[in-house]
Amino acid sequence: MDIIRLICAIFIPPLGVFLQVGIGKHFWLNLLLTFFGYVPGIIHAVWVIFTKD
Repeated sequence: MDIIRLICAIFIPPLGVFLQVGIGKHFWLNLLLTFFGYVPGIIHAVWVIFTKD
């Protein structure tokens, strides 16, 4: 399942975060980061996926 989340995090960062932690503070932060810049959203999504086990 991690590979699916990682692929989602690269193409649609908020979706990858949602699949990992649901709708919470990390999801909204990632959505905001993705709106301000696509790359910060990707970095945050990958960080959330690999640190929230």
